[in-house]
Amino acid sequence: MTTLAQTEAVQFTSELIRFDTSNYGRGQDGPGERDAAQYVAEKLDEVGIGVETLESRPRRTSLVARWEPAGCDSTLPPLLVHGHLDVVPAIAGEWSVDPFAGEIKDGCIWGRGAIDMKDFDAVILAVVRDRIRAGRPPRRPIRLVFTADEEAGGPLGSVWLADTHPEMIADCSEAVGEVGGFSLTANGQRLYLIQTAEKGLAWLKLIAEGTAGHGSMRNADNAVTELARAVSALGTYAWPTELHPAQQGFLDAVGEALGTPITADTVEETLTRLGSISRLVGATMSHTATPTMLQAGYKANVIPRLATATIDGRFLPGRRDEFFEAVRQIIGDKVRYEIEQEQPGAEATWGTPLTDAMGTAIRAFDPSARMTPYILAAGTDAKAWSGLGVQCYGFIPLRLAPEFDFVGMFHGVDERVPIESLEFSVDVFDRFLDLA
Repeated sequence: MTTLAQTEAVQFTSELIRFDTSNYGRGQDGPGERDAAQYVAEKLDEVGIGVETLESRPRRTSLVARWEPAGCDSTLPPLLVHGHLDVVPAIAGEWSVDPFAGEIKDGCIWGRGAIDMKDFDAVILAVVRDRIRAGRPPRRPIRLVFTADEEAGGPLGSVWLADTHPEMIADCSEAVGEVGGFSLTANGQRLYLIQTAEKGLAWLKLIAEGTAGHGSMRNADNAVTELARAVSALGTYAWPTELHPAQQGFLDAVGEALGTPITADTVEETLTRLGSISRLVGATMSHTATPTMLQAGYKANVIPRLATATIDGRFLPGRRDEFFEAVRQIIGDKVRYEIEQEQPGAEATWGTPLTDAMGTAIRAFDPSARMTPYILAAGTDAKAWSGLGVQCYGFIPLRLAPEFDFVGMFHGVDERVPIESLEFSVDVFDRFLDLA
């Protein structure tokens, strides 16, 4: 039987998708998050929770709410529960549905943000509202934070909040948000991946300078040639494998489920057996540095003085200096780099009372489930909170069918979330708040 909280989670997910909160990146504010933030504020206000709305720039809105009802243990530090309101853009012509209609069909809610991450925003709202109506306090105080700008690294959202309003977050000891808690089926066994670490971020600008001249002439000091060499070297470099403890824990769990121990020689072969999830965890086997943008020249017969490239670099937690030294050596002396944006890696402890609570809550609705830590290659708002000393975990509980391409939903065409997975998330997250 579907509960009111489950019904509201479906409704809220669909309605939040209808707010176009596309984030186009630096210097391109787009529609902003204000309308979605106001929607969230109204839903919380309806059950008596006041919110503080903050804007780093006009319409780039984040909000913070304190839920500390009578009956919770106020001697415990608050648990930070966070979600972001922005989404990456969607090209409507590529989709089979309107990406901002929140359409419900084929047992799923479709639209940009259905997985990343308006589904969990909706689950938070639905569970909190249901518990307030029923007079069921959480075990400990809860700090609710909904941010702007996560899809651009958070300089107008979580990073700005942590820098300018740290007092709103710093009293929290632990946090839960994206990207973890989802199931992976291996050899018929469901593993639930809890994110306990994520790689650091380094968006770099490679710069090559040479001698300008006519395109018909020989030029041994061509900036384009030097840049191309450096980009090729960096983009094809085989980074050595370095297993973070969270990655090792994941590989151990997968190996046990498959009945085959995973060694350094068999890692890549094993990951391919896991389907699309291999893209998510395979990139955490080492540092990565991916060329994404090139810029040079203004006319076919003019050799430019300057050529630049953008690199999306991701380094393993605790290995920042090693990563940058390797980049310097790979690109050579004729090309330099500038750091356009950098954020540290994040790490949290596995095997704590909080991660135990996650497992207990999931097994209450999926008794054979097994929990495993893992490390995320991408970035989340956890980086900002970790800088304030908060232990951050990815925990959006979703039980998924083995054939569901969960990874492909992130920033993909026809993004959607199964309704039964969303209903599972409501049940688990509700139980989790009794235990956390």
